[in-house]
Amino acid sequence: MKRYYPQGMDHAKFDQAVKELQQVVGEEWVFLDADTELQPYLDRMSAKPIDYRVPSVAVAAASVEEIQEVLKVARAYSLPLWSTGNGRNFAYGGPAVKQSGYVHLDLKRMNRIIEVNEDLAYAVVEPGVSYYQLYQHIQEKGYKLWIDCAAPGWGGLIGNAHEHGAGYTPYGDHFTFQNGAEVMLSDGSVVRTGPWAMSGSKTPHIVKYGYGPYLDGMFTQGNFGIITKAGFWLMPEPPAYKPFLFTYERDEDLHQIMEILRPLKINQVIPNSPLVEHGRYTCCVQANREDYWTERTPVPEHVWQQMYKDFDVGAWNVYGALYGTDETIAITWPMVKQALLSIPGARAFEQGDRPDNDVSWNYREKLMRGEPNMSEFAMVNWGGGGHLNFTPLTPSSGKHATTSYENMAKIFEKYGFDYLTEFVAAGRAQIHMLILAFDPNDEDERQRADACAREIILEAARLGFGELKANLEYMDLVASTYSNMDNGLAKLNQKLKDILDPAGILSPGKSGIWPSGWPDDQRGHQPDSSN
Repeated sequence: MKRYYPQGMDHAKFDQAVKELQQVVGEEWVFLDADTELQPYLDRMSAKPIDYRVPSVAVAAASVEEIQEVLKVARAYSLPLWSTGNGRNFAYGGPAVKQSGYVHLDLKRMNRIIEVNEDLAYAVVEPGVSYYQLYQHIQEKGYKLWIDCAAPGWGGLIGNAHEHGAGYTPYGDHFTFQNGAEVMLSDGSVVRTGPWAMSGSKTPHIVKYGYGPYLDGMFTQGNFGIITKAGFWLMPEPPAYKPFLFTYERDEDLHQIMEILRPLKINQVIPNSPLVEHGRYTCCVQANREDYWTERTPVPEHVWQQMYKDFDVGAWNVYGALYGTDETIAITWPMVKQALLSIPGARAFEQGDRPDNDVSWNYREKLMRGEPNMSEFAMVNWGGGGHLNFTPLTPSSGKHATTSYENMAKIFEKYGFDYLTEFVAAGRAQIHMLILAFDPNDEDERQRADACAREIILEAARLGFGELKANLEYMDLVASTYSNMDNGLAKLNQKLKDILDPAGILSPGKSGIWPSGWPDDQRGHQPDSSN
């Protein structure tokens, strides 16, 4: 049996810690064998070898009380913990730990839907609850409520919201619609935020701000605590819903598209955040690359044009929806249609206009009304199974969208990868989603993908477009780009880390935040393994 150990820890001491962990959760919920039991905790999609990040052990806790006992063992033995909920954020590292030897604290067994309030439209869930699970629960109960989900429906509400994830209904900014959290600190103490901090509160999940500082955001993308429960606002099912698609013929149309969408979104004429999806992105969800291009070089433009024709899509494709009553939609739809058809060559599609087998329309239409599905995950196959995502944030303007689009295109071309991209028109800002698809089993492609990833991050920062999230491998690099005011943000995070987690056991290195006592030479991959 192959084993990995925390860096610098005596193996006998670690084995004793494992025995104590087994006493906490039961032997069947402690996984040790790197060749078998720990395989589900590896990252197979990033630009590093599969065995680059292997936990020393995975511990699946089922309750707050078990987490408290796990933390007690971790403090006693100085075990670095890395916690995940569903662990499905594959483009960013998925279920893997930051570096080999960490103890993986798996919270999937904490999968209770604690409450769904139909009248006030909210739910309270644990970290292991997936979008599918909550959706199915609501359907079974017959509640007239919609969830807002990420594109792959197997993700978790808490994990996605606290990684700054987004969805497709008017409730698409997932952390904005999170309300009230229960957080465990490294000493085992439990804190509830906002009105939930009041004993007997009648408003724990319907008012975001209670008395004093608003703390919920401090526990997103960080390592100051472990979120054990959270409330989320749900969208009341509207009387009417109208999805739409507009297609555009030229890459150059991006500038005008974004200029048109900005006032429509900021003024809430379009309530959700429209997706401005490039045709390459659209096609890679529903086509097999080998059916069109068998070389490992980027797909030529004439081949892409053939795919656009085959799937009846444009160079740019705008998906969005209107919500409300038939009467309100009858007022707003002509405004939207007139504005988005003002670009020469534009075409409009409504419900029923697309073929029944149009994969992209079908899954987008479901997402915009909160029905989880897995269709978009098919794009993972495009490059051979590996993919890295990037999300530079740009101001909402045609100028900035075009600048980001063109500069990133040059980087993808430089490293020899297909340029798969879309924009989320979120109002005052745009999320420029970049998909880097490659073959993780090809050493040359992996190395080029890694170099490409680093250049994307640094070029976006040079342009003033900060990343929204980061793969495990690039957390320190992304953190280093947020260096204004003499690294003021990093220094504040360091102070908070040392105060709230003095033992330095919670997810060391998450988002570039390390315990102050963590040696610099251990902030990387130094596996300690044995057979």
